[in-house]
Amino acid sequence: MYRSHTCGALRLSDENKQVTLAGWVQRLRKMGGMTFIDLRDRYGITQLVFNQEVNAALCEQANKLGREWVIQATGTVKARSNRNAHLDTGDIELIVESLNVLNPSDTPPFTIEDETDGGDDIRMKYRYLDLRRPIVRRNLELRHRMVMLVRQYLDKQQFIEVETPVLIGSTPEGARDFVVPSRMNPNEFYALPQSPQLFKQLLMVAGYDRYFQIAKCFRDEDLRADRQPEFTQIDCEMSFIEQNDVLELFEGMARYLFSEMKGVTFDQPFLRMPWSEAMKFYGSDKPDIRFDMRFVELKELTEAGLFTVFDNAPYIAGIAAKGCATYTRKQLDELTDFVKRPQVGATGMVYVRCEADGSYKSSVDKFYGQEQLKRWAEAMSAQPGDLLLILSGEAAKTRKALCELRLEMGNRLGLRDKNTFAPLWVVDFPMFEWDEETGRYFAMHHPFTSPKPEDIALLDSDPGQVRANAYDMVINGIELGGGSIRIFDSQLQAKAFEVMGFSKEQAERQFGFLMSAFKYGAPPHGGLAFGLDRFVSLFAGLDSIRDCIAFPKNNAGRDVMINAPSHIDQAQLDELYLELKQPAK
Repeated sequence: MYRSHTCGALRLSDENKQVTLAGWVQRLRKMGGMTFIDLRDRYGITQLVFNQEVNAALCEQANKLGREWVIQATGTVKARSNRNAHLDTGDIELIVESLNVLNPSDTPPFTIEDETDGGDDIRMKYRYLDLRRPIVRRNLELRHRMVMLVRQYLDKQQFIEVETPVLIGSTPEGARDFVVPSRMNPNEFYALPQSPQLFKQLLMVAGYDRYFQIAKCFRDEDLRADRQPEFTQIDCEMSFIEQNDVLELFEGMARYLFSEMKGVTFDQPFLRMPWSEAMKFYGSDKPDIRFDMRFVELKELTEAGLFTVFDNAPYIAGIAAKGCATYTRKQLDELTDFVKRPQVGATGMVYVRCEADGSYKSSVDKFYGQEQLKRWAEAMSAQPGDLLLILSGEAAKTRKALCELRLEMGNRLGLRDKNTFAPLWVVDFPMFEWDEETGRYFAMHHPFTSPKPEDIALLDSDPGQVRANAYDMVINGIELGGGSIRIFDSQLQAKAFEVMGFSKEQAERQFGFLMSAFKYGAPPHGGLAFGLDRFVSLFAGLDSIRDCIAFPKNNAGRDVMINAPSHIDQAQLDELYLELKQPAK
């Protein structure tokens, strides 16, 4: 072994021990005839001491070291006179007696410290160096611990871990597939799985009862902070259960993870909120309920105000921002500019100040009198000192914009503390959503989601009103996981395919094996998948899942470290019977 201890192991109880350490030079400091080196490995940092008066040659050797050199040092553990309270090893230091350079290093392109001077692009190019930073390492250690706890919890609940294929057939529903050409089957393609959905249902048909997998999934879609082209799911499926069984078991898992990893407990059961309520009061199917500020609809209270914008709007709603009546004109203009951003989508904003003396000052004073403004304030439960912010327009678009405005106000008022956690289940999603462009229904979750039993009759008469036996776990405005009770009856599955516009031939071609399996005694089943990357980033207080993935892609879907994706040789293309077409300019 190159070392007897790690750089994070030594304590005062080890004083006077002869030890050998190995690691990377974090920094070097010279003070008179003394040289101090912080030696780092995955486990921590230990200070090495070299004394010119004791061993001039050894001290001179140490002075030639540079950042990130890999060295081995042997010496005696001594108590430090100037204790470093910021280090676990801060009570001791190693008086070095021999030094061995294992590998020198070029000067790194950025400092390997928590507060690095490297920007995103350079750190991603040299990700293997970025991974040395303690702050990044802690994220991966947290991820590891979470995976181990998940496996322990599910094992105790009688789940069995089963791996499913990565090369599967393409099912062009939902996000785009990544496709892989088959050399042995010319002009045919595999797809990388967007989830193990079909296989976990087949495992239920096979009688495996309770399955889970820490599964790699792939989706060819535009990226954002909580989305990568390849991501990891805690994928689970259960037989002979109903929706409540799934919710209780996986709420239990979430509670277990919060308790073990964050020391956080929840006194009450997780709130269960119907999708329709989430959209009505928060404009989102993943509402952040750490703070109130729910939407209040005002259309009936704005009639005949001679304000054309409101008179012509099918939907008018607002939020009450507590204590914000003192907002200046500049602050109100900033909020107006915010809602007009393309990603928010509103055309403007109306405000009402609820003054301390009980009067109201509004941007629409010329159209609405004090009594009308008072009725708005009463409907929104506003108090003197509050600020009403109101948007109008087409319902879905305006709810989205008001949702963004609500979150922005939550940020401005400090109501979105990352150390506060407000979990809920969003349930009773619509089973289908209508697509105007194609003129057909699509599954809101996936084609195998079961309708609620009481809504099955609506599949023929009014598919848009059918509710799904589907559910999402949401914490702090983040969808951490979702799932559904599945269709296990082949006739009901055929009916769902029919509603979504699948011909019998198309359904047979894409899903015939599953339909066939259902004819051989498929049990009632359902499941759920958590986004592991999102869960870890929530625990780590990160704004992006990229920071808890060892080798992530950038916003263009590229790995700039290994330069992927990249061109391949013509010989490889020929072997795969592929010809490239240049994209249109």
